[in-house]
Amino acid sequence: MLREGKVPEIIRRKGAEGSLSVPLEDKIEILVFLATAQDETIAKTAFSTLETWETEELLPVLANPATPLEVLDFAAHHMIFGRQEIADALLRNRTLPEDLRDWINQTTALEREASLVAPTPIEAVAEAEGEKEDKRLTLLQRINRMTAAEKIKTALTGNQEERLVLIRDSNKIVARAVLQSPKLSDLEVENFAAMKNVTEEVLRLIAMNRKFIKSYSVMRSLVNNPRTPIDVALPILNRLNERDLKSLTINKNVAEVLRSMATKMIKQKEEAQKPKIPGKKH
Repeated sequence: MLREGKVPEIIRRKGAEGSLSVPLEDKIEILVFLATAQDETIAKTAFSTLETWETEELLPVLANPATPLEVLDFAAHHMIFGRQEIADALLRNRTLPEDLRDWINQTTALEREASLVAPTPIEAVAEAEGEKEDKRLTLLQRINRMTAAEKIKTALTGNQEERLVLIRDSNKIVARAVLQSPKLSDLEVENFAAMKNVTEEVLRLIAMNRKFIKSYSVMRSLVNNPRTPIDVALPILNRLNERDLKSLTINKNVAEVLRSMATKMIKQKEEAQKPKIPGKKH
């Protein structure tokens, strides 16, 4: 009933606060579901609750083979940073998919690398003096000087300008981290979906994210982006309104197969809308 939105608001709030009288594993599953809900207030509350949840209570849930994949996926992408125990618990779970296992191993390795980066005495002095040299650098120059681990940290905790640069990074883990940032706004996702200088991987990840793809603007941007793979764009056509389908038929930047399919769908809709003459056979 919670997934169908058929529960009172007070129950949703209690669920987001982790105060429902249900078993621990159910509480965590409810929190993960609510943390990705469309209701921004509920989602932020649930996300905050998960971030501050007692780690020792989370470990057996995340290591349990019976834990739903949605919970494991959320923990892998949102809860392992700075919490090695959670990463280890996930890796002990024999049902953890290989792609998530690879993501955790790569991310934790890069995070360890970043933690070993210490400022030299000269850099420490520069920092104490207000980092005058860094201030003279452009944003792009600063990011280009970062290691992969530093880029991942910036993608997750940085500002909107930094995410705009890092989403175009050739390292897919860096770009993926941008999409996992808790600071990411709906408008940013829409902009990313329309960008022609991001990798196909980024566009696929956006389309695969249930929260992102709920936005009509994101769907429209993906379909009209010539960088979007055809197998990603085609299923979205069925969800576009007639006006956007007509616009797509004259968009010379997208693949011919998309324009043809949009034209076919418009004709089908027009035929369906024609008044039926009684007694006339079709």
